[in-house]
Amino acid sequence: MSFQAYIENIKAKTVLSSAHFKKTAGAKGLLAKGGALKPDVKARQIVQWLKEDYGFRHGHAMAIYATFKGKTE
Repeated sequence: MSFQAYIENIKAKTVLSSAHFKKTAGAKGLLAKGGALKPDVKARQIVQWLKEDYGFRHGHAMAIYATFKGKTE
């Protein structure tokens, strides 16, 4: 599955955009000011949060993590 397919699938299933997840991650203290990941935040923390709170599988959680790292396509 392509990166874009993961993002579209997430939006179709949750009706939430990657911007929503970024905003929520910021509220949870996972992002620094400006929206970049804090240096001490690891992918596993993001994946665990998305699995627990949204029921994501690993690939979908990693796609959202990739958006936090700046990937757009």
